[in-house]
Amino acid sequence: MTTSFSVKTLFAAALFGMAGLVMAHGNVTPQPVDTGDLPDLGTEPLAENPFREGSSKGDLNAQAVAIGESGYAGNCAGCHGIQAMSGGLTPDLRELSPWDDEYFIGRVMNGTDRGMPSFKSNLGQTAIWAIRTYVESLPAPE
Repeated sequence: MTTSFSVKTLFAAALFGMAGLVMAHGNVTPQPVDTGDLPDLGTEPLAENPFREGSSKGDLNAQAVAIGESGYAGNCAGCHGIQAMSGGLTPDLRELSPWDDEYFIGRVMNGTDRGMPSFKSNLGQTAIWAIRTYVESLPAPE
């Protein structure tokens, strides 16, 4: 009976340990994003995505989508899923609506107390908005 109890206890402890690993971001190392010919947007957070069609730099939308796709793959997909299709542990970024721009830039630049790292010292605002533009180009979840 002691052996059975020990195996069950060990198994339960292993499950709890693995759950902790799944819930944590671990060591996230931001990857640089080559923003190509997109303009440098500076460090003061913008309130709206400048690369969205119809915005001030909307003519750069297609270029921002391509750059954002690469930036997303290197910095976001590990936690938020390929093509922003979250597995449920992190927010599905395709569900962010266009009026959430200030919330988005604040979260990405400052991180969260739930484990998302701050990207403001590693990714420029141009790269962050390009990533947002890429996410906006994806089809909404069904």
